[in-house]
Formats: sequence, C-alpha cells, structure tokens
Amino acid sequence: MMLRFSIRTFITLLLAAVAGGQSTKPEIMALLDQRTPRYAAIARDIWTYAEVGYQEYKSTARLQEQFTAAGFEIEAGVAGMPTAFIASYGAGEPVIGILGEYDALPGVLQTASPEREPRTDGAMAGHACGHHLFGTGSTAAAIAVKDWMEATGARGTLRFYGCPAEEGGSGKVYLVRAGLFDDVDAVLHWHAGDRNAVGMGSSMANKSAKFRFYGRASHAAGAPERGRSALDGVEAFDYMANMMREHVPSDTRIHYVITRGGEAPNVVPAFAEVFYYVRNPDRLVIQDVWARLEQAAQGAAMGTDTTVEWEIIHGNYELLPNEPLGRAMHANLSRVGGVDYDDEERTFARVLGRNLPGGRSAAPEMASQVQPFQPETPPFPASTDVADVSWMVPTIGLTAATWVPGTPGHSWQAVAAGGTSIATKGMMVAAKTIALTAVDLFTDPDLRTAAREDLDRRRGADFRYEPLLGNRPPPLDYRK
Repeated sequence: MMLRFSIRTFITLLLAAVAGGQSTKPEIMALLDQRTPRYAAIARDIWTYAEVGYQEYKSTARLQEQFTAAGFEIEAGVAGMPTAFIASYGAGEPVIGILGEYDALPGVLQTASPEREPRTDGAMAGHACGHHLFGTGSTAAAIAVKDWMEATGARGTLRFYGCPAEEGGSGKVYLVRAGLFDDVDAVLHWHAGDRNAVGMGSSMANKSAKFRFYGRASHAAGAPERGRSALDGVEAFDYMANMMREHVPSDTRIHYVITRGGEAPNVVPAFAEVFYYVRNPDRLVIQDVWARLEQAAQGAAMGTDTTVEWEIIHGNYELLPNEPLGRAMHANLSRVGGVDYDDEERTFARVLGRNLPGGRSAAPEMASQVQPFQPETPPFPASTDVADVSWMVPTIGLTAATWVPGTPGHSWQAVAAGGTSIATKGMMVAAKTIALTAVDLFTDPDLRTAAREDLDRRRGADFRYEPLLGNRPPPLDYRK
C-alpha cells in the first residue's frame, strides 16, 4: 500500500529516525512513492515535447521549475548551452552530483500504443532512449535528497546537472571542459532500459564529423566536362572508408549517412556532405582510425578535383566504471527491488512483445528482478557522454526496467513503453536507488575515499584530460 503523508510529517519521521539511530532510507523511499504521480506527469510532459538536442527549451524549463520550487539555486545556460543548467543545494564538502538528460531522437515517432502507431500531432522526434525518464527520475531523486539534508542537517553540496544533447551532441563534454565537475566527489546517473542492473561495463568511445565536399556546378549533359562533382568526392570517400574496415581493429565501428547529395540529376552537384561516426572501446584507437579517415577524405578530394573540409561534431571517451560505487549502488538497488506489472501492464507487454524482433518479448518477470552484481563486464556496444565525466569524477550508474523486457533502445517500442505506467515504475526504481546512494555518499567518507582511489587506479597517474572534440564551441545547430 502506498504511504501518504506531508513533507512536515516526513521531516518529523526523519528526525525521529536519526534520533533513534535508525536508517532514514525507508522514509526516503516512502516519500518518493508519495510523489510518483507528480513525477509521472512531468515525465509524460517531456515525452510529449520530444525536443532534440540543444533545442530542449520546454523540457529544461519544466525541470528547472521543480528545483526552483524546492529551494535550489539555479544557474542556467552553463558552458555555452542555453538548455543546460545546474541546480545546487547546500554548501561545502562533500559535493555530490546527479546527472539528468532530456533530449529526444529525431524521426522515431510513436504514440503510447503497443501497436505501430506513429504520432500525427506535428511531433518530429520521440523519446526512444528514455531521456524524459532520466531527467525526471534524477530530479525526483535530487529533491528527495535535498529534503533529507534539510531534515537531518547533513553537510555538503548537492548538485544536479541538467545535461542537453546526449544524442550526438556531447553536451556533458562541454560541462567537463568548462571545469564544472572539478570540485565534485562523486556523480550518480541512470538510464532507461529493459532490466534493473548496476552498470560496471565500459562503453565505446566515439568521434563524429560532417565532411563537406565542394565542386563546380554545370549542366550534367550539356557541359559535364566543366563540372566537378562534390557527390563524386563523397562517394569516393565512402568507398575508401569502406575499404578501411578490413584494416582496422575488429571491434571498430564506422558508420555514415549522406546528408546532402545534390539537388537534381541534371546538375553536377557543387556541394555534398556526409556525416561519419567512428567508435571503438579505446579512444586511442579512435584517434588512429580518425587520422586515417581524414586522409581518405583528402585523397577523395584530390582524386575528384574537389575540395573538402570537415567539422567535428562530437567526441566521447569510453566509460570508466567504479567498483566501490557500483557495490554501494547495487546494495541500494537490491533494497528497492524491481518493477511489478499489473494486469493492464501485462497485456500491454504481451501485445508489444508480438511487435518486437523475433515476435515476442522476454519474460515480463525480468522487470521485477535485480541482476547480479558483476564487477567486470564487456563494453556496452554504444556510446555516452557520461564517459567524459567518469574520467574526471568517480561515477556510477544503473539501468532500470522502464521498457518491456526485450525492447531495444532507439526503437518505436521504447517510445511506446516510455509513455506508460511501466516507464513510471522503472523511473521511480532509479530515483530511489540514486537517492539512497547519494545518502551513502554524504554520510560515508570511507566510500568517497575508496571511490577516488578506484578512479585514480583505473585512469593512471599520468592521465590528462583532452576532449576528443577539441576546442570547438557547442554545436547548437548540429542537426541542420
């Protein structure tokens, strides 16, 4: 049964628990249960907004409203990004950070139906990676921790980072580059998923750029000899890049889309553009492959008598896990537990499961389970800008079962589940786990010390941070 009580009653219970030497964690969990309807509505609003990276004006405003009402200090537009913000409470050490995201993916349109039903209300994007839940759940956790700090007199600084443009924009890298994590003792985050687990695996480092070729327009039939095709430059470049695939480490990924190829077949294209990603579990390999890719672009331009330039769009390190923080977070996740479906949610999962690859979902019971803690796991085959944070500050995260088990990320099925009560339940599992882990970090200096020692060991004594995207300003119009 859901516990319902006022914040005044909550504070009274906290003070009584502290005076009696009892844990305050059950009270924090009960408070978040009480607030679930509020945060479900906020997540649904942001799901509806579905704003892409660096354009999340409604989404960031919706979250900032919550922090302002809760008494946080807000610094908006940090690191040159209008939709980024930091919400702070308290003063002094330790400094504990919580991350939140809120950007959507372009083109993945879907209602909250388990059958394929694209939105037709003018939306241009969808929350196929669950960032509406990420930002809202982290907000819920941060405000609950603030209430705990206020009730107990806990010392330190709580800091929420509103992070735009994770999807291809590397928003957090600009926060790191601006030094906004330099004084932080630990950072907590989470992500939407189809199961409940603490993430101890790494990820793939990633670098991208738009390569722009310039030629000379001419009539394709009447005077082809006078033209120089920018599209020929792109195609020659793509062919050379595809030949490289045999001669790079086998865990490297090179993928691209031609974003501009010309306007009409009877006009020799004077401009063409191709957008490339290169990934590998090791950023040093990325640097080597990327240098060769740039050479291929230059060779393609020479061979087609065109010119080429490129704009680095984003770059992320590989994720650095932290075992002491991972064990602490896993203990809290185990205490919180997973997601139990009601009859309506089971019906939704069954219908959606028929539309998943293979024609069925994994067992719904998987959502109710907490996966065992594994200190060493293979790198996850995707990239995240949380990785750059993890090289600067001890960082740990979890996934929570916000999607029907078996649902792949970046799919319409993820968008559909993200608009339902299934997603809300998973979001609150994450909110509780992050809040309880933040309490541990505020109250246990030994945990903070162990986390810092683990970070120092993993990154090495000679580590110096150099962002893969260099010194470029945030690419606020990178989707154009």
